Amino acid sequence: MTSTKFLLALTAANFFLAIALLAQNFGVARAESEASVLRARGLQIVDEQGRVRASISVLPASPSQDGIVQEETVLLRLITERGRPSVKIGASEHASGLSVAGPSGTKDTYAILEARDETSMLRLRNENGKEQLVKP
Repeated sequence: MTSTKFLLALTAANFFLAIALLAQNFGVARAESEASVLRARGLQIVDEQGRVRASISVLPASPSQDGIVQEETVLLRLITERGRPSVKIGASEHASGLSVAGPSGTKDTYAILEARDETSMLRLRNENGKEQLVKP
């Protein structure tokens, strides 16, 4: 009889200890009151099919094909479901710009707003080849 009482007491103690441990773990799962900072060299947002739909990246400085050195650039791309980067926002030490491209079926429809050193410009182009350049 005493062994039965002992086993019941031991089972009850184990039960209450398990409940206490579970209660502590639920407290850890709550969100923190302070917002955290996400640090990375790049970020990609993908859709349900795994296609990249938006990206933020830091492009390293490199020589271009015409011999001019491309500066390190931060680039944000918004990409259509067919993979076309429709909106690009870029920033480097001497230039920044915004490019908006036409829909996926077009090649030459775009608008570019650029500020380089001490100058700025707006270039608009239609698919039919008509282009307008606006400079202050």
